[in-house]
Amino acid sequence: MAIVELTSGRKFEAKNDESLLDAATRSGVSLSYSCKTGRCSSCKCKLLRGETGLLQPEVGLTAEEQADGWILGCVRFAVNDIFIEAEDICGFSLPEEKILPCRIGDIVLLAPDVVRVLLRFPPSSTFNFFPGQYVNVIGPGGVRRSYSLANSDFKNKSLELHIRNVEGGVMSRYWFEKAKVNDLLRICGPLGTFFVRKFKGMNLIFLATGTGIAPVKSILESIHNLPQIDKPRSVHVFWGGRILSDLYLDFLDVVKEYQYTPVLSRSDDYWEGEVGYVQNIFLKNKKTDWENTVVYACGSDRMIHDAKKALEESGLEANNFHSDAFVSSNNTN
Repeated sequence: MAIVELTSGRKFEAKNDESLLDAATRSGVSLSYSCKTGRCSSCKCKLLRGETGLLQPEVGLTAEEQADGWILGCVRFAVNDIFIEAEDICGFSLPEEKILPCRIGDIVLLAPDVVRVLLRFPPSSTFNFFPGQYVNVIGPGGVRRSYSLANSDFKNKSLELHIRNVEGGVMSRYWFEKAKVNDLLRICGPLGTFFVRKFKGMNLIFLATGTGIAPVKSILESIHNLPQIDKPRSVHVFWGGRILSDLYLDFLDVVKEYQYTPVLSRSDDYWEGEVGYVQNIFLKNKKTDWENTVVYACGSDRMIHDAKKALEESGLEANNFHSDAFVSSNNTN
């Protein structure tokens, strides 16, 4: 058994056969995470003292990051007592993770490669989550895939998912070719730490690509229902796609009083909006101060890595950038 100490001063014990993330969770310490497969880098932390070993490859780190002492808490274990710099989400008690049965209540094609699925639950079901979190859907044959929640509460005993068709994907084949209303499934969750830490007086920036807009929709709906005194100073959403059909929602209705900038990376003669990548368009149009700006990025892994690098180089504090990368793996979003 090793002792893991955080720069925040908190400590917890870790077994030599469990990840640092699992050890923290077992001890009631909430650390940032998303995919749990070593691919998205949401659980990135810096090893300041001690030694760790690998449980799985750290695909989500560059060679430069590894050389600089960065590790991924979801795939590293403590060989001996260690001291690490990691985001300690103190002040938040993560909702209980549970497995619940559900049925498909509705399934609608929103774009050629995106469906909206509504899952309905028994009237007696309870399920608490923070807007922005995700669930694992357990489908036919026990196959699990992760999908962000697109609605902000469980009042109607239902959850909304936006699901992209992944070529060759087992669950994609189910959703797009076989799924039908009333199919019985199970969900496990809520999972992840992609949720807004602080609202009041802040400038919130959301960068999303593809179905990464789903958790942003969930968060925005929750912000809209806050008392005016608790609302952020400003909110600006940048949603990017390759072509117009990738922007599959009438998002102006979701954004309501906040700013929204749609972005295409491949424009045509009919597109009069912004062209490029969401992080670059944000930087081009930035008018807020970095000190009071928090960025939440969700979508492709490449966008998130590029955005984090570009924004931090421009002055954004590292702890004011939060992300949820949709990665292709056995736990794909």
